[in-house]
Amino acid sequence: MSAFIDYSTGAGLASSTGVRPYLPALLAGGLARSDVGIDFDGTDFHFLESTWFLAALVAVAIVAFLLERSRTPAEGRGLVEFLSGVMGLLLGALLFAGALADGGQTSWVGLLLGPLLAVLGWLAVGGLVERARARLDPDQAALLTAYADGAALFLAAIAIFVPPLALLAIPGFIVLLAGGRRREGEKYAGLRILR
Repeated sequence: MSAFIDYSTGAGLASSTGVRPYLPALLAGGLARSDVGIDFDGTDFHFLESTWFLAALVAVAIVAFLLERSRTPAEGRGLVEFLSGVMGLLLGALLFAGALADGGQTSWVGLLLGPLLAVLGWLAVGGLVERARARLDPDQAALLTAYADGAALFLAAIAIFVPPLALLAIPGFIVLLAGGRRREGEKYAGLRILR
């Protein structure tokens, strides 16, 4: 049962970093510093709760937030999205591996599965948010980003405090992906009819 809980925690944390990367990692690191729900001490991933790591993560998150809110050209926002995606992959791998190491499991599995789940979270929710943001004015886009941050934070909290429930996010992401693909197919089918 312990392995199931550890894998559930890791999977939930990794997929939450795909939705939005920074807040889930800050939540996990902050709780681990207080030994609440998760603890990276005594593992190879103890740096995830270190002051310097959390401070660096806050600095990167602030820069990303400011760049997202600025009225930079689309290429600049594209770079921010790309870097946030890379951070999601990296943090997903580290948090999944750290959760496994915390439970005494083999951590390299998390280094492999974490990025895959982060990609799933990004494709299902993160990518959807970014596509929707492109069509909205800046104030509405900021609100949508706040919703995505809230969803990522909520999923990370579920992963830490009620790990089995975090696994429900995976089929939820798959349903979102399938629904998005179906709607895109319908949109293009409608365009073919107009010809």
